[in-house]
Amino acid sequence: MTGSASFSCRTSSGEETLCLGRALGRLLVPGITVLLYGDLGTGKTVLVRGVGEALGAGRVRSPSFTLVNEYRTKTLELVHVDLYRLDPEGVDDLALEEYRDRVLLVEWPERWIGSPRDEILKVEITADDETGRTFVFSSSGPKAGRVLEEFAASAEVESARRGLL
Repeated sequence: MTGSASFSCRTSSGEETLCLGRALGRLLVPGITVLLYGDLGTGKTVLVRGVGEALGAGRVRSPSFTLVNEYRTKTLELVHVDLYRLDPEGVDDLALEEYRDRVLLVEWPERWIGSPRDEILKVEITADDETGRTFVFSSSGPKAGRVLEEFAASAEVESARRGLL
């Protein structure tokens, strides 16, 4: 699954999205960038909050106004970025490439022209209805591919795929 493989699953509530984030967080390793695509209110920050909980980052907050939030855990550094309010030139000023040796989670990555091409987990989120969300995950790079393969095979994700979360 190191190429363009992908899979999808659905959640029916914010709590299920949080659980999906926890399942992903247990597998992430430094050097992987997670690009989160989706309209406002689709659950990007909720998914990141679950990742942070799994890694022991404490209460993950939306970086909408601070732009970048950094969290140190026992095992790694987690960086959560929200590019919603920036244009591409403003994104360049953040020097996000300096965070690539950490776990980097980026909301609104379409504003990041120089985004990395390898070791990427791409997450596309769409709202199916008021609480239901569809997640499409894909990877680029061998390390990200291994994480995606393990994530897709995890019990939590399998439950989400069957609507049992």
